[in-house]
Amino acid sequence: MPGAGASPPLEIDIQRKIYRNGDGRSVEAVRNLAFSIQPHSFVCLIGPSGCGKTTILRIVLGLDRDFEGCVQPDLGDLPVGVVFQEPRLLPWRTVEENVRLALRSCGLAGTLDPLFAELDLEEWRHRYPGELSLGMARRAALARALAIEPDLLVLDEPFVSLDESGAAELRAIVSRLAARRRTTVILVTHNLREALGLADRLILLTARPASVLADIPLTTAREMRTDAWVEEGRRDLARRFAIVE
Repeated sequence: MPGAGASPPLEIDIQRKIYRNGDGRSVEAVRNLAFSIQPHSFVCLIGPSGCGKTTILRIVLGLDRDFEGCVQPDLGDLPVGVVFQEPRLLPWRTVEENVRLALRSCGLAGTLDPLFAELDLEEWRHRYPGELSLGMARRAALARALAIEPDLLVLDEPFVSLDESGAAELRAIVSRLAARRRTTVILVTHNLREALGLADRLILLTARPASVLADIPLTTAREMRTDAWVEEGRRDLARRFAIVE
């Protein structure tokens, strides 16, 4: 996915994923799930709690290779930024030190001033994670993911537990930066309104074992997606696919 023009799509084909739960029983998490993601697109995976969304992300990222199927290209050789539900910042390092760890791991260096300014983190860069609100900690985690200028940004419910004002601000930042940098984005969410406001395409997942229930392109430009448009789309999808939020 690096570079412009001839970048290949990300092809995801998970025929089967089974794991053992705490009782030692086999659980089929994913079955016959296949889709592709075009470069520079913003895709949302939506599914009920426990359907296997995080399992799919782990497979895509190469963190779980114990499955039947394949993911191409292998993301191990590409710059990939990841933001999890929890910020996962090292508590003994400042915000800037946490972000620079990601840079060093990729052999990069340079100023963080523009990124911190974009994320309103300038006055927090020398603070420790314990001094941050959840919203600011999420911004720091996003800065860490974006600092390496990833070809692919993977977001695992990064706005969950934030108040609507804080979540809306962070969504706007992600949308703006992804568009400007032409970054491919995969967002996992259970929030239909959020997905309709951000994505180029929605991939709806069934309950476990996860498979593709529907693949829905969104052709309306983001700047034209009013609150009324989002709400109408949410009601339509909830009705058509029996989605419960």
